[in-house]
Amino acid sequence: MDVSCQFATSLHSPEHIAAAEQLGYHRAWLHDTPAQSPDVWAMLALAAERTHRIHLAPGVLVPTLRHPMVNASGAAALAALAPGRVALAFGTGFNGTRALGEPPATWGYLSTYVRAVRGLLRGDTVEWNGASVRMMHPGANAPQRPIDIPVLVSALGPKGLAVAHQIADGLFTVNGETARAHEFAWSALGVHGTVLSEDEPLDSSRVRAAAGPGNALAYHAAYEFGGDPASLPGGQAWLDAVTSRPLGERHLAVHDQHLTGLNAADNAAWTAGSWQAITSTTVTGTPDRIRDQLTAYARDGITEIVYQPTGPDIRGELERFIAIAIAIAIATDVPLTSS
Repeated sequence: MDVSCQFATSLHSPEHIAAAEQLGYHRAWLHDTPAQSPDVWAMLALAAERTHRIHLAPGVLVPTLRHPMVNASGAAALAALAPGRVALAFGTGFNGTRALGEPPATWGYLSTYVRAVRGLLRGDTVEWNGASVRMMHPGANAPQRPIDIPVLVSALGPKGLAVAHQIADGLFTVNGETARAHEFAWSALGVHGTVLSEDEPLDSSRVRAAAGPGNALAYHAAYEFGGDPASLPGGQAWLDAVTSRPLGERHLAVHDQHLTGLNAADNAAWTAGSWQAITSTTVTGTPDRIRDQLTAYARDGITEIVYQPTGPDIRGELERFIAIAIAIAIATDVPLTSS
Protein backbone atom coordinates (compact mmCIF):
# COMPACT_ATOMS: atom_id res chain seq x y z
CA MET A 1 0.00 0.00 0.00
CA ASP A 2 1.41 3.37 -1.06
CA VAL A 3 1.47 6.02 1.65
CA SER A 4 0.48 9.46 0.37
CA CYS A 5 -0.71 12.71 1.90
CA GLN A 6 -3.28 15.37 1.17
CA PHE A 7 -3.64 18.97 2.22
CA ALA A 8 -6.35 21.59 2.37
CA THR A 9 -4.69 23.85 -0.18
CA SER A 10 -2.92 26.84 1.34
CA LEU A 11 -0.06 29.20 0.56
CA HIS A 12 2.09 26.84 2.65
CA SER A 13 1.20 23.75 0.59
CA PRO A 14 4.38 23.79 -1.53
CA GLU A 15 6.60 23.69 1.57
CA HIS A 16 4.40 21.01 3.14
CA ILE A 17 4.69 18.90 -0.02
CA ALA A 18 8.46 19.37 -0.05
CA ALA A 19 8.56 18.13 3.55
CA ALA A 20 6.41 15.13 2.59
CA GLU A 21 8.85 14.27 -0.18
CA GLN A 22 11.77 14.36 2.29
CA LEU A 23 9.87 12.02 4.59
CA GLY A 24 9.15 9.47 1.84
CA TYR A 25 5.49 10.04 0.96
CA HIS A 26 4.48 8.66 -2.42
CA ARG A 27 2.05 11.34 -3.61
CA ALA A 28 0.62 14.66 -2.43
CA TRP A 29 -2.98 15.61 -3.20
CA LEU A 30 -4.36 19.15 -2.88
CA HIS A 31 -8.04 19.99 -2.41
CA ASP A 32 -9.92 22.06 -5.00
CA THR A 33 -11.76 24.43 -2.65
CA PRO A 34 -11.74 28.00 -4.04
CA ALA A 35 -13.97 29.40 -1.28
CA GLN A 36 -11.18 28.89 1.24
CA SER A 37 -7.98 28.18 -0.70
CA PRO A 38 -5.60 29.63 -3.26
CA ASP A 39 -5.76 28.11 -6.73
CA VAL A 40 -4.94 24.41 -6.66
CA TRP A 41 -3.01 24.48 -9.95
CA ALA A 42 -0.84 27.39 -8.82
CA MET A 43 0.12 25.63 -5.60
CA LEU A 44 0.82 22.34 -7.38
CA ALA A 45 3.05 24.17 -9.87
CA LEU A 46 5.04 25.75 -7.05
CA ALA A 47 5.31 22.32 -5.39
CA ALA A 48 6.59 20.84 -8.67
CA GLU A 49 9.45 23.33 -8.71
CA ARG A 50 10.39 22.49 -5.11
CA THR A 51 10.35 18.71 -5.49
CA HIS A 52 11.88 15.97 -7.62
CA ARG A 53 10.29 12.63 -6.71
CA ILE A 54 6.91 12.93 -5.02
CA HIS A 55 3.85 12.54 -7.27
CA LEU A 56 1.44 15.48 -7.44
CA ALA A 57 -2.31 15.61 -7.95
CA PRO A 58 -5.40 17.75 -7.42
CA GLY A 59 -7.84 15.80 -5.33
CA VAL A 60 -10.51 16.21 -6.17
CA LEU A 61 -11.30 18.55 -9.07
CA VAL A 62 -14.90 19.74 -9.22
CA PRO A 63 -16.29 19.84 -12.79
CA THR A 64 -18.76 22.69 -12.28
CA LEU A 65 -16.01 25.10 -11.20
CA ARG A 66 -14.19 25.29 -14.56
CA HIS A 67 -14.49 24.74 -18.29
CA PRO A 68 -12.84 21.38 -19.10
CA MET A 69 -10.15 23.20 -21.10
CA VAL A 70 -9.04 25.01 -17.95
CA ASN A 71 -8.37 21.75 -16.10
CA ALA A 72 -6.84 20.10 -19.18
CA SER A 73 -4.49 23.06 -19.58
CA GLY A 74 -3.62 23.03 -15.87
CA ALA A 75 -2.92 19.31 -15.97
CA ALA A 76 -0.75 19.69 -19.07
CA ALA A 77 1.29 22.46 -17.45
CA LEU A 78 1.83 20.38 -14.32
CA ALA A 79 2.84 17.39 -16.46
CA ALA A 80 5.48 19.59 -18.10
CA LEU A 81 6.80 20.77 -14.73
CA ALA A 82 6.69 17.31 -13.12
CA PRO A 83 6.86 14.73 -15.93
CA GLY A 84 5.67 11.28 -14.94
CA ARG A 85 4.50 12.50 -11.54
CA VAL A 86 0.95 13.73 -12.21
CA ALA A 87 -2.46 12.19 -11.56
CA LEU A 88 -5.97 13.65 -11.51
CA ALA A 89 -9.02 12.94 -9.41
CA PHE A 90 -12.54 14.23 -9.98
CA GLY A 91 -15.62 14.37 -7.77
CA THR A 92 -19.09 15.86 -7.92
CA GLY A 93 -18.24 18.53 -5.36
CA PHE A 94 -18.58 18.62 -1.58
CA ASN A 95 -16.84 21.56 0.03
CA GLY A 96 -15.80 22.80 -3.41
CA THR A 97 -19.37 23.60 -4.47
CA ARG A 98 -21.51 23.42 -1.34
CA ALA A 99 -19.43 26.15 0.31
CA LEU A 100 -20.66 28.32 -2.58
CA GLY A 101 -24.27 27.41 -1.88
CA GLU A 102 -24.42 25.34 -5.05
CA PRO A 103 -25.41 21.69 -5.54
CA PRO A 104 -22.97 18.99 -6.59
CA ALA A 105 -22.61 17.97 -10.22
CA THR A 106 -24.70 15.07 -11.44
CA TRP A 107 -22.88 11.84 -12.24
CA GLY A 108 -23.90 12.20 -15.87
CA TYR A 109 -22.30 15.66 -16.04
CA LEU A 110 -19.14 14.44 -14.31
CA SER A 111 -18.83 11.53 -16.72
CA THR A 112 -19.18 13.80 -19.75
CA TYR A 113 -16.75 16.30 -18.25
CA VAL A 114 -14.03 13.77 -17.44
CA ARG A 115 -14.31 12.25 -20.90
CA ALA A 116 -13.87 15.74 -22.36
CA VAL A 117 -10.76 16.45 -20.26
CA ARG A 118 -9.22 13.11 -21.17
CA GLY A 119 -10.04 13.72 -24.85
CA LEU A 120 -8.39 17.12 -24.77
CA LEU A 121 -5.26 15.66 -23.19
CA ARG A 122 -5.16 13.04 -25.95
CA GLY A 123 -5.19 15.85 -28.52
CA ASP A 124 -8.74 15.19 -29.68
CA THR A 125 -11.21 17.80 -30.82
CA VAL A 126 -14.14 17.53 -28.43
CA GLU A 127 -17.52 19.22 -28.29
CA TRP A 128 -18.41 21.30 -25.25
CA ASN A 129 -21.48 23.50 -24.93
CA GLY A 130 -22.08 23.11 -28.66
CA ALA A 131 -18.59 24.25 -29.69
CA SER A 132 -15.59 22.29 -30.94
CA VAL A 133 -12.55 22.74 -28.69
CA ARG A 134 -9.03 21.38 -28.89
CA MET A 135 -5.77 22.03 -27.07
CA MET A 136 -3.91 24.36 -29.44
CA HIS A 137 -0.94 24.88 -27.14
CA PRO A 138 2.29 25.30 -29.12
CA GLY A 139 5.31 23.25 -28.10
CA ALA A 140 6.59 25.74 -25.54
CA ASN A 141 3.27 25.84 -23.69
CA ALA A 142 2.49 22.15 -23.05
CA PRO A 143 3.83 18.68 -23.74
CA GLN A 144 2.98 17.20 -27.11
CA ARG A 145 -0.34 15.42 -27.16
CA PRO A 146 -1.29 12.77 -26.22
CA ILE A 147 -0.58 13.54 -22.57
CA ASP A 148 -1.11 10.38 -20.55
CA ILE A 149 -2.31 11.21 -17.03
CA PRO A 150 -4.16 8.64 -14.89
CA VAL A 151 -7.55 9.62 -13.48
CA LEU A 152 -9.40 8.60 -10.33
CA VAL A 153 -13.04 9.32 -9.51
CA SER A 154 -14.25 10.00 -5.98
CA ALA A 155 -17.35 7.90 -5.44
CA LEU A 156 -19.30 6.15 -2.68
CA GLY A 157 -22.76 5.20 -3.96
CA PRO A 158 -23.70 2.80 -6.78
CA LYS A 159 -24.06 5.50 -9.48
CA GLY A 160 -20.66 6.96 -8.71
CA LEU A 161 -18.99 3.58 -8.52
CA ALA A 162 -20.46 2.64 -11.90
CA VAL A 163 -19.06 5.85 -13.40
CA ALA A 164 -15.67 5.17 -11.82
CA HIS A 165 -15.60 1.75 -13.47
CA GLN A 166 -16.54 3.25 -16.83
CA ILE A 167 -14.24 6.26 -17.13
CA ALA A 168 -11.47 6.11 -14.52
CA ASP A 169 -8.25 4.27 -13.74
CA GLY A 170 -9.23 3.82 -10.11
CA LEU A 171 -11.26 4.90 -7.11
CA PHE A 172 -10.71 7.73 -4.63
CA THR A 173 -12.81 7.10 -1.54
CA VAL A 174 -13.30 8.72 1.87
CA ASN A 175 -15.02 8.30 5.24
CA GLY A 176 -13.43 4.91 5.85
CA GLU A 177 -15.45 3.36 3.01
CA THR A 178 -13.61 0.32 1.68
CA ALA A 179 -16.39 -2.11 0.74
CA ARG A 180 -15.83 -1.74 -3.01
CA ALA A 181 -12.10 -1.05 -2.99
CA HIS A 182 -11.22 -4.56 -4.13
CA GLU A 183 -13.01 -3.94 -7.43
CA PHE A 184 -10.31 -1.50 -8.54
CA ALA A 185 -6.60 -2.05 -9.19
CA TRP A 186 -5.98 1.43 -7.72
CA SER A 187 -8.04 2.40 -4.67
CA ALA A 188 -7.00 5.48 -2.71
CA LEU A 189 -8.53 6.22 0.70
CA GLY A 190 -8.38 9.66 2.30
CA VAL A 191 -7.99 9.63 6.08
CA HIS A 192 -7.49 12.14 8.89
CA GLY A 193 -6.32 11.88 12.47
CA THR A 194 -3.24 11.91 14.65
CA VAL A 195 -0.89 9.56 16.46
CA LEU A 196 -1.52 9.64 20.19
CA SER A 197 1.23 9.60 22.75
CA GLU A 198 0.85 7.27 25.72
CA ASP A 199 -2.17 8.18 27.86
CA GLU A 200 -2.89 11.31 25.79
CA PRO A 201 -6.56 12.29 26.26
CA LEU A 202 -8.76 12.66 23.20
CA ASP A 203 -9.98 16.07 24.34
CA SER A 204 -6.49 17.58 24.62
CA SER A 205 -5.74 20.82 22.82
CA ARG A 206 -3.19 19.08 20.60
CA VAL A 207 -5.65 16.38 19.51
CA ARG A 208 -8.29 19.05 18.96
CA ALA A 209 -6.01 20.85 16.50
CA ALA A 210 -4.65 17.72 14.82
CA ALA A 211 -7.76 15.52 14.62
CA GLY A 212 -10.63 17.92 15.34
CA PRO A 213 -11.08 19.08 11.72
CA GLY A 214 -11.17 15.50 10.46
CA ASN A 215 -13.70 14.63 13.15
CA ALA A 216 -15.82 17.65 12.18
CA LEU A 217 -15.96 16.32 8.61
CA ALA A 218 -18.38 13.63 9.84
CA TYR A 219 -20.78 16.35 11.03
CA HIS A 220 -20.45 18.39 7.84
CA ALA A 221 -21.04 15.30 5.69
CA ALA A 222 -24.02 14.11 7.75
CA TYR A 223 -25.68 17.49 7.32
CA GLU A 224 -25.00 17.80 3.58
CA PHE A 225 -25.80 14.20 2.63
CA GLY A 226 -29.11 13.94 4.44
CA GLY A 227 -27.91 12.20 7.61
CA ASP A 228 -28.56 13.26 11.17
CA PRO A 229 -25.70 15.20 12.81
CA ALA A 230 -27.65 15.08 16.09
CA SER A 231 -27.02 11.33 16.26
CA LEU A 232 -23.28 11.99 16.72
CA PRO A 233 -21.70 12.94 20.06
CA GLY A 234 -22.30 16.66 20.57
CA GLY A 235 -24.29 16.66 17.35
CA GLN A 236 -27.33 18.49 18.64
CA ALA A 237 -25.15 21.38 19.76
CA TRP A 238 -23.57 21.41 16.30
CA LEU A 239 -26.94 21.37 14.57
CA ASP A 240 -28.35 24.11 16.82
CA ALA A 241 -25.41 26.35 15.96
CA VAL A 242 -25.91 25.84 12.23
CA THR A 243 -29.70 26.21 12.22
CA SER A 244 -29.48 29.41 14.27
CA ARG A 245 -28.15 31.05 11.12
CA PRO A 246 -30.45 32.34 8.34
CA LEU A 247 -31.30 29.58 5.89
CA GLY A 248 -29.42 31.23 3.04
CA GLU A 249 -26.21 31.40 5.10
CA ARG A 250 -26.16 27.95 6.66
CA HIS A 251 -23.76 26.58 4.06
CA LEU A 252 -21.31 29.25 5.21
CA ALA A 253 -21.67 28.10 8.82
CA VAL A 254 -21.11 24.46 7.84
CA HIS A 255 -18.10 24.91 5.57
CA ASP A 256 -16.19 27.62 7.39
CA GLN A 257 -12.69 26.24 8.17
CA HIS A 258 -13.58 22.92 6.55
CA LEU A 259 -10.70 20.47 7.19
CA THR A 260 -8.47 23.28 8.43
CA GLY A 261 -9.83 24.14 11.87
CA LEU A 262 -13.03 24.20 13.92
CA ASN A 263 -15.77 26.68 13.10
CA ALA A 264 -18.36 27.98 15.57
CA ALA A 265 -20.61 24.92 15.18
CA ASP A 266 -17.65 22.54 15.43
CA ASN A 267 -16.50 24.29 18.60
CA ALA A 268 -19.98 24.00 20.11
CA ALA A 269 -19.99 20.29 19.32
CA TRP A 270 -16.48 19.83 20.75
CA THR A 271 -17.54 21.42 24.03
CA ALA A 272 -20.60 19.11 24.04
CA GLY A 273 -18.41 16.01 23.56
CA SER A 274 -17.80 15.52 19.83
CA TRP A 275 -14.21 14.55 20.67
CA GLN A 276 -15.59 11.20 21.88
CA ALA A 277 -16.17 10.23 18.22
CA ILE A 278 -12.59 10.85 17.06
CA THR A 279 -11.44 7.23 17.13
CA SER A 280 -14.33 6.22 14.87
CA THR A 281 -14.40 9.23 12.52
CA THR A 282 -10.62 9.49 12.06
CA VAL A 283 -7.52 7.31 12.15
CA THR A 284 -6.49 8.45 15.61
CA GLY A 285 -4.90 6.28 18.23
CA THR A 286 -1.71 4.77 19.53
CA PRO A 287 0.85 3.59 16.97
CA ASP A 288 -0.31 -0.01 17.48
CA ARG A 289 -3.95 0.88 16.87
CA ILE A 290 -3.15 2.86 13.73
CA ARG A 291 -0.92 0.06 12.47
CA ASP A 292 -3.82 -2.37 12.85
CA GLN A 293 -6.19 0.02 11.05
CA LEU A 294 -3.84 0.54 8.10
CA THR A 295 -3.28 -3.21 7.83
CA ALA A 296 -7.06 -3.73 7.76
CA TYR A 297 -7.43 -1.15 4.97
CA ALA A 298 -4.81 -2.99 2.92
CA ARG A 299 -6.70 -6.27 3.41
CA ASP A 300 -9.86 -4.54 2.19
CA GLY A 301 -8.18 -3.62 -1.08
CA ILE A 302 -6.93 -0.10 -0.45
CA THR A 303 -3.74 0.37 -2.46
CA GLU A 304 -3.00 3.98 -1.47
CA ILE A 305 -3.63 5.55 1.93
CA VAL A 306 -3.89 9.35 1.74
CA TYR A 307 -3.26 11.00 5.11
CA GLN A 308 -4.20 14.61 5.80
CA PRO A 309 -2.41 16.28 8.71
CA THR A 310 -3.86 19.39 10.33
CA GLY A 311 -2.87 21.67 13.18
CA PRO A 312 0.23 23.78 13.82
CA ASP A 313 2.81 20.98 13.42
CA ILE A 314 2.24 19.61 9.92
CA ARG A 315 5.73 18.15 9.55
CA GLY A 316 5.50 16.46 12.95
CA GLU A 317 2.15 14.90 12.05
CA LEU A 318 3.58 13.66 8.75
CA GLU A 319 6.65 12.22 10.52
CA ARG A 320 4.63 10.31 13.12
CA PHE A 321 2.20 8.85 10.58
CA ILE A 322 4.77 7.62 8.07
CA ALA A 323 6.87 6.12 10.86
CA ILE A 324 3.99 3.70 11.47
CA ALA A 325 3.76 2.87 7.78
CA ILE A 326 7.51 2.23 7.65
CA ALA A 327 7.21 -0.09 10.65
CA ILE A 328 4.48 -2.04 8.83
CA ALA A 329 6.65 -2.27 5.72
CA ILE A 330 9.56 -3.61 7.74
CA ALA A 331 7.39 -6.12 9.58
CA THR A 332 5.81 -7.42 6.37
CA ASP A 333 8.95 -7.12 4.21
CA VAL A 334 7.01 -5.01 1.70
CA PRO A 335 8.84 -1.76 0.93
CA LEU A 336 6.98 1.54 0.63
CA THR A 337 6.67 2.93 -2.88
CA SER A 338 8.81 6.04 -3.12
CA SER A 339 8.76 6.92 -6.80
